[in-house]
Amino acid sequence: MTHRVVIAGASGFIGHYLTEAYRAAGSDVALIGRPGGRADATWGDTAAIAALLDDADLLINLAGKSVNCRYTPANRAEILRSRIETTNELARAVTAAAAPPRLWINSSTATIYRHADDRPMTESTGEIGAGFSVSIATQWEKAFFAADLPGTRRVALRMAIVLGDGSALAPLIGLTRAGLGGPQLDGRWFSTRARRAAGTFHEYRPRSKNGRQKFSWVHIDDVLQIIRFLEQHESLDGVINAAAPFSTDNRGFMRTLRRVLGVRFAMAASRWMLELGSHVIKTETELVLKSRWVLPERLLDAGYTFRFARLEPALRDIVDTRSATSSAPEEGQ
Repeated sequence: MTHRVVIAGASGFIGHYLTEAYRAAGSDVALIGRPGGRADATWGDTAAIAALLDDADLLINLAGKSVNCRYTPANRAEILRSRIETTNELARAVTAAAAPPRLWINSSTATIYRHADDRPMTESTGEIGAGFSVSIATQWEKAFFAADLPGTRRVALRMAIVLGDGSALAPLIGLTRAGLGGPQLDGRWFSTRARRAAGTFHEYRPRSKNGRQKFSWVHIDDVLQIIRFLEQHESLDGVINAAAPFSTDNRGFMRTLRRVLGVRFAMAASRWMLELGSHVIKTETELVLKSRWVLPERLLDAGYTFRFARLEPALRDIVDTRSATSSAPEEGQ
């Protein structure tokens, strides 16, 4: 019997990887997305989505506006809306399906935990943080678990920073090769009443100075293998941390990346440089300055073995993949 997978929000890096991997393995993969794309059903057509979900083995939801943007009022509203409305529509479609999907995995984020530079956050002992990004994550998970769906097991996958060919690693590789591959240093910076009220201002923590903010990560192949593991282990539901068991810090991450790339010279970036640069490229410093220290307690307890538990082999695999892809001859040559 054909394994049926439905992926919502597959246009991004993770969604594209999962789509290609499942199709290569022989699964029947259907997509939910915006009108005008390559989707088999579009948002707003709940009946079509329910038909896709009927008798599906797995539903993966990755839909939502990227947080790699400036946290303006309009962007903040869209980041929330794009997650809550799509999740609610999927819940209605699952309810309407004659044979609902057996497992629904909804994307979540390890950013839901507080700035952690004193101890790692696990599913059982982790402390939920505060601020805009945390509020998005908590509201998203609340919407995900709100509906009564007795026929569908649900997992909120709290993913750390996902590393792969095409991820947020790509610009870091470019910066490192340009000599800007030093640590990103926290420091004092002025705030405004509006940013404090919105929860978008990153507060300086002296413990995390000198690039010591923790960096939790997971290789994209482990994201795929974790999802497959969750399908096979029906006792696992609720929240699951998807992060490699051996975290590093920002300084260690950049040092390892330089070593993998064979780059010796590296210039560090101070807080004032990051603030000005993030404004120019329309992103937020929180993405590199928040200390994310997450451990996959439930996966390890259940017996999951990471393919990439250590950072350097993970980075070497990705860099080698990028090199092989860029050097491969074009079709027809």
